[in-house]
Amino acid sequence: MGALVAREAGFIAGLDVALRVFTLVDPEVEVTRIVTNGSRVEPGHDLAVVAGPARSLLAAERLALNLLGQLSGVATSTRALVDRVAGTKATIIDTRKTVPGMRSLQKAAVLAGGGGNHRMGLYDAVLIKDNHIAAAGSAAAAVTSARAHVGPDVKVEVEIDSVDDLDAVIEAGADIVMLDNMDPETMRAAVELAAGRCVLEASGGITLETVRAVAETGVDWISVGWITHSAPALDVALDFEA
Repeated sequence: MGALVAREAGFIAGLDVALRVFTLVDPEVEVTRIVTNGSRVEPGHDLAVVAGPARSLLAAERLALNLLGQLSGVATSTRALVDRVAGTKATIIDTRKTVPGMRSLQKAAVLAGGGGNHRMGLYDAVLIKDNHIAAAGSAAAAVTSARAHVGPDVKVEVEIDSVDDLDAVIEAGADIVMLDNMDPETMRAAVELAAGRCVLEASGGITLETVRAVAETGVDWISVGWITHSAPALDVALDFEA
């Protein structure tokens, strides 16, 4: 028998997935959850107990810990940002910059950390970026073309790097406008100009040190890629009991 244990403080995600690894390796392994996804834990906190043959537990150990540590790291990084923007209207959201094969799990971990999810893939929303704009000729033209193809029920988002394009893309039918790598003063001007006509998303190089200033501009969403592609794993372990 062994316990899954947190070696450092953080927020838990992926516990069910980690425990499923043990039962896939050996259906006779018994698992008992002690905490739930989204729980805050301190160093030494037991997360779950697994009971079964030592060979089965050891065979499952590394994959289970890799999943649990990585996903809990995503939740912990997300929560750090969420805490920094507390009291503002901003929601911390993820991006599609996820570890290959892990997107659904990582996006669930973002939710466990108190954040929100952006689109899952290319199929559930349109996001117009710089290369699309270059091909279409302008941001407004790209939005107009996208809207004509997907109809009114699919959300269309466009990335702009200048407030000068904001009115035109809103008039063309953009539901969401991404303010790419703008400073807080420029974002604040965009919020005033948009006047609630669309969702405004801030993106680009946002860190724990800068996120509060971004949130205070009045944007609706703050998207952060590193909470999935570069979040440090939470230190977790499997400790056998004598």
